[in-house]
Amino acid sequence: MRRALRLCHASALATLLALTTVAHGHDVEGLVVSVQDGDTLTVLDQARAQHRVRIAGIDAPEEAQPFGEASKAGLAQLAFGKRVAARCHKHDRYGREVCSVYVGERDIGLEQVRSGLAWWYREYAREQNPRDRLTYEGAELEAKEGRRGLWRDANPQPPAEWRKQHGRSPRAPAA
Repeated sequence: MRRALRLCHASALATLLALTTVAHGHDVEGLVVSVQDGDTLTVLDQARAQHRVRIAGIDAPEEAQPFGEASKAGLAQLAFGKRVAARCHKHDRYGREVCSVYVGERDIGLEQVRSGLAWWYREYAREQNPRDRLTYEGAELEAKEGRRGLWRDANPQPPAEWRKQHGRSPRAPAA
């Protein structure tokens, strides 16, 4: 009984923290004018300000990595030249806004995972609300079982591991 109660309290706290994170974020709406890779794009807002956006909850292959170009092309097909709504909750160490990005009601980060063109970024799962965590995890499992995209590879290497092995980091914003 005590364990169930603790679990219930932990779940309630996690939900509250997720809601608090969203409440302190900001929204960016505009046109996608550039796609840098499979998880980074640039949004031009109504005031003509550019926002470099890192899609939350996913990690896409680097350009030189297997499926890197396919991942970038997949994101471009989903978002380039389209109006998006980005729900942002922080900036990363490269100055990019970290956001969940939508074309209409379609979550394009989730679509990248579902297509096998990005990993669900487990390291940052705590930043997602519980429903999104389950949805992204399920989408990755389905892509893996269906051998879609990068899951066609016998042993796909997550981008974070690949970057460590090759001494690379994501491209920093242009000065």
